[in-house]
Amino acid sequence: MTTAVSVHTARSAESPADAAGCTVVTSDEGVPLVTGERVEYANFDYAASAPCLTPVAEALSAALPYYASVHRGAGHHSQVSTDAYERARRSVARFVGVRAQPADAVVFVRGTTDALNLLARSVPEGCTVVVFESEHHASLLPWEHPAARAGRVVRLPLPASPEDAVEAARAALRGAPEGPRLLCVTAASNVTGEIWPVEELVRAAHAEGARVVVDAAQYVPHLPFSLEETGADYVALSAHKLYAPFGSGVLAGRADWLREAAPYLSGGGATRLVGEHDVVWNDLPARHEAGSPNVLGAVALAAACDTLAPATQELLHVRESALLERLRAGLTAVDGVTELTLWGGDHPRVGIVSFTVDGLPADLLAAALSAEYGIGVRDGLFCAHPLTRHLLPRGHGQAVRASLGVGTTREHVDRLVGAVAELVARGPRWEYADCDGRLAPVPDPARVL
Repeated sequence: MTTAVSVHTARSAESPADAAGCTVVTSDEGVPLVTGERVEYANFDYAASAPCLTPVAEALSAALPYYASVHRGAGHHSQVSTDAYERARRSVARFVGVRAQPADAVVFVRGTTDALNLLARSVPEGCTVVVFESEHHASLLPWEHPAARAGRVVRLPLPASPEDAVEAARAALRGAPEGPRLLCVTAASNVTGEIWPVEELVRAAHAEGARVVVDAAQYVPHLPFSLEETGADYVALSAHKLYAPFGSGVLAGRADWLREAAPYLSGGGATRLVGEHDVVWNDLPARHEAGSPNVLGAVALAAACDTLAPATQELLHVRESALLERLRAGLTAVDGVTELTLWGGDHPRVGIVSFTVDGLPADLLAAALSAEYGIGVRDGLFCAHPLTRHLLPRGHGQAVRASLGVGTTREHVDRLVGAVAELVARGPRWEYADCDGRLAPVPDPARVL
């Protein structure tokens, strides 16, 4: 049995960015609760995957009638799709402040994880890679993969302050063997939302003759980022964090290492000529985009980039900062709530709050928020196990993460704070049991057809 779902655009209440058309596509039917009621969904899981922006949905609708393979077809639709794909590359280049080409390149990939695995296979043989243990797994793990070309990986412990981060990176790069060196760092933590000192890290790394790749997956949905302005050598990002579905992402930055490396994948599109005994590979970006490109993913990402121009992002950040302050203050006032933070509550951050509640396991809290209040959060270690485990209070094995975005409203924030306070005061009103590895209501009237 299927149910037709109508959709509407959710406009952010009291949003100064409304005039920019920054709205998200969402269902107007609400979500079912175990009590039998339906309520508007309060989405606090933007840091995992953000909903689709309305202009992105419109761009996809316009592109779908012409969808075809790119770069290889003489037909009209193929030519239209090829033009859309390459225009998307230019939009992304503007969005991340790519420097003059061919010095820099923009390579479409599947997401940040894919982008950093591509770079790990493209660094010069024997490269020293320096990375903090606070990184997301996407930027922590690729360098030690068997296929990676790094000769030495230096994992730095969690820094006590931004200044310590800069000094630790400087010391590690200075002490590395002669040869190519790369510092990998996040722009904003996916666990705490705290913003890292990217420009200072870039200056320190460059002073030691090293390059820098920035994981900007959690940063660019909230604030502008520019390769040219920060001086960073590479940036990686994911479309699904940036209000664009269809599984695209980007690695952008200096072309030389990428141009000299063997293709990330072998196959059509990466090749210029295939003979009986040899292969001539294409130049960038095709060299690392083997197979049929994800043209709709590129179109979606470009539409998001064009919508989230710097002026719009600045407006959204002002509004989001007010909502974030309201959420953090509300949670702090609830007995037993502890916010996870690396550098203290006053450090600048994007719209992410991770917290624990004494006496309520994270998975139970998340399940109850969803089933009893229609609130979506994330629980666990957030694919950043070393950092999250380090920050957890004694007695807690996981945390809950609430992340904000374009569709978040003051009512959503107040509902989350009120729900946590009620759950602390009287506990869940329903029974929960393990169901395929996650806690779920038992019975669950909302799932009965």
